Amino acid sequence: MPSNAPAVSSSPGTAKSTDPDGGRARRGRRAPRSERSKAETRLGWWLAGPAFVIMVAVIFYPVVQALWDSLFSYRLTAPGEREFIGLKNYGTILSDGVFWSALGVTALITVVTVLVELVLGFALAMIMHRAIKSTRGLVRTVILVPYGIITVVSAYAWYYMFSIDSGYMNSWLGWLPGVSDDLNWFAQGGTSIVVIMFSEIWKTTPFISLLLLAGLAQVPDDLSEAAAVDGANGWQRLSRVVLPNMKAAIMVAVLFRALDAFRVFDSIFVMTKGAYGTEVLSLLAYRTSIGRLEIGLGSAISVVLFLCVALIAFTAIKVFNVDLAGGRGGRK
Repeated sequence: MPSNAPAVSSSPGTAKSTDPDGGRARRGRRAPRSERSKAETRLGWWLAGPAFVIMVAVIFYPVVQALWDSLFSYRLTAPGEREFIGLKNYGTILSDGVFWSALGVTALITVVTVLVELVLGFALAMIMHRAIKSTRGLVRTVILVPYGIITVVSAYAWYYMFSIDSGYMNSWLGWLPGVSDDLNWFAQGGTSIVVIMFSEIWKTTPFISLLLLAGLAQVPDDLSEAAAVDGANGWQRLSRVVLPNMKAAIMVAVLFRALDAFRVFDSIFVMTKGAYGTEVLSLLAYRTSIGRLEIGLGSAISVVLFLCVALIAFTAIKVFNVDLAGGRGGRK
């Protein structure tokens, strides 16, 4: 007589359920969290929660206001003529060559400065990490001094260094082709951007090195020693042991610096004020909103700048695929 009981294997120790979805459900189910993990999560929210609420309160209103203003034809000198025009401001800026030129200059400064700072910052981080204990504090202090200087002060210092009236860099660099005593670095776009990028690199490389130093401190020395015993040379230990274990620190450094570089304003405003093809998106938004008092058009540029920054953040997180909670690789 047939039995209504579910079919199972008759061999003990090999019993299997015939339910095809049972194993999949068990595999997809998360393991229960421990009380310690829950307590750490609650503590994290208590510590970071107030700052998060304040940040949202401070940032949310300006972003929403800029988004709302970008939908209007709104000039501050004629508030009574404010008119809703939808997305026409975005069509205006996206069809303007000035906008795309500013976007290209912004992207160029961001890519070049971040790449150079990443290489130099890693070198400085290695120096600070391997410095003798008796001199470690002095070395770190000297390296971090530029980052402690206000950006505007740093920009003025670099401006006066390369100025044709008060600068001394022409005499120092006279051995280079094309550099003479009467060279005006800020009278053409190419040399102006070079000086701007040098000032940004000098100012913020210590920030990158500080973040990478924290990543180096998390790499176990035992791994490098074991790789050396196995016959790995210096480059192999660096590329296969040190850098993979610093992935989270590298992502944070690149992300923070790229977001900051894409919003560059101070150095360009001090040195060129956007002349000779050095205008960037932040300066374009400033000149449109504050200089021309075109609030609607300036707000649209600001919104596009915000979306570009959000895209950079999203791309960096996806490219590095780092689980910051776990410290290493992200989920597949």
